[in-house]
Amino acid sequence: MLKISFADALDILFYTASCALVSFGVLRFLRLSLPLCILFSVLFAAAAFAGSSMLILGSREKKVRGKKEKEARDALLLHLALEKEEKVRAALLRALIADGKEAALREEAILLDGVLYLPSFTMEPLSADMVASFLRKYGETPFVLVCNSLSEAAEKLLLSFQKSAMKGDEVYALFSRTDTIPDPLICSQIPRRTARMKLRRAFSKRNARPFFVSGSALLFMSLFVLFPLYYLVAGSILMAAAVLIRAVGYREG
Repeated sequence: MLKISFADALDILFYTASCALVSFGVLRFLRLSLPLCILFSVLFAAAAFAGSSMLILGSREKKVRGKKEKEARDALLLHLALEKEEKVRAALLRALIADGKEAALREEAILLDGVLYLPSFTMEPLSADMVASFLRKYGETPFVLVCNSLSEAAEKLLLSFQKSAMKGDEVYALFSRTDTIPDPLICSQIPRRTARMKLRRAFSKRNARPFFVSGSALLFMSLFVLFPLYYLVAGSILMAAAVLIRAVGYREG
């Protein structure tokens, strides 16, 4: 179940209140009676609430789903880059067989429909030098490189020899739809950024400078505007935050 964030709730409240106030003002300008103005403005606000909720939460759900899928993809590719080569070949073979393919191990490759599938998962995009080494070794034999990604030069080199590659997105799609993602993944032991880590970074001593500059700028601007209250309050808060962070904040490095 998707939880609504504080920022999303504020956005929905803003759109709802804005619609209610604007519609109330327009209806009063048209000289409708006060009860009718209130009734219609409430109805407009309810419509704005429903519409903005659907749009904002729908957009957020899509972003969350896309983020989770990207994290799962990156975790799988990192696992394949860190795992032993023979286990990577075995995992890829298992995924291909589960996908209904008649594949078999063939030394350092997987044979499928007369084509060699060559797993080569690396932390960085596969270089042109690596591609050249495969071309030297396998010559005219049809093959497909199975990798995380390719450098631009490596991609051009493959194309010039009429070879192809099965890259990260296709690899993840294969493992995902066949439900053969290795468990546990090597990278599952890597700690994630916790709320405490994020808070520590936010209260780093080096963040005192931007708070100080912003606060002093707002206080300076309060001397030249007709309604200085906002600038005075906001500037004072930022200046206080700068002093607090500088005094008790975390020192990096």
